[in-house]
Amino acid sequence: MIISKLTGGLGNQMFQYAAGRRLAEKHHTEFKLDLSFFIQNFDKNTTPRSYALNIFNTIQTAATPREINKFYPQSKNRFINRVLQKMITFGFINTRCYIEKHFHYDPQVLQLPDQTLLNGYFQCEKYFIDIKNILLKEFTLKNPLPKKTGEMINQIKTTESVSIHVRRKDYVTNKAANRFHGMCEPEYYQKAIKIMEEKVKNPHYYIFSDDTTWVKENIRLPETITYMADHINKDYMELLLMAKCRHNIIANSSFSWWGAWLNNNPAKIVISPKNWFKDPGINTNDLIPHGWTRI
Repeated sequence: MIISKLTGGLGNQMFQYAAGRRLAEKHHTEFKLDLSFFIQNFDKNTTPRSYALNIFNTIQTAATPREINKFYPQSKNRFINRVLQKMITFGFINTRCYIEKHFHYDPQVLQLPDQTLLNGYFQCEKYFIDIKNILLKEFTLKNPLPKKTGEMINQIKTTESVSIHVRRKDYVTNKAANRFHGMCEPEYYQKAIKIMEEKVKNPHYYIFSDDTTWVKENIRLPETITYMADHINKDYMELLLMAKCRHNIIANSSFSWWGAWLNNNPAKIVISPKNWFKDPGINTNDLIPHGWTRI
């Protein structure tokens, strides 16, 4: 089997699932999920998360603790776990667990053998682009959307729709997330809107944000806008509605990355921030797909 360790929010879980799904498909073997991250007690520096892929038509089989322990040793003590993970990463412990060594694309991942557990983020479409059709089918909802959401999709389809994702809450309130990620400033959104205005005729902007008050006070927006927080209350609905828009302006967030990636408009314009993290030393050259615009 191939096992993917899931961590983080919906967007990160989708990346981790996609990479493991691709490796399992290569080996024509069983694919399971390590969900142990979601049963831990989160500390003040970690945004609490829960398993989020159960709303999709994805493979849902969870690996048992016994199966996981066959791949790499674990402890209930968080500090000991960090030590074990570093020892595995640097080869001091032989294991069948592959821990992501860096952020950019590593072709070694797709050469890993059967009986491997993947532990990392794998935020690059090169890990799974050749099973795109499978993922497009599996990242669909198991249950029908509410009537109100369906009506919003119909509205989006009748306009030259552009999604704008502004993520703030945990990037602001969580000190660790703020130090690592940072936030897209108003200037980024103003530049992105200007580009859209030049390339798209009569765009209608759909604002996806966890802080619409900040958006209204800090970003100069055209008159043709709809604030989506007034219409939806589930994060996965936001993601799927982003994907229904013709074009996308994303934040430095895996959440809106997937909203743009699932957008099947062949003529889509996707604008993303050049700086994905505060640390410019982190190589993110492979994160943004070819054809998207980084500013």
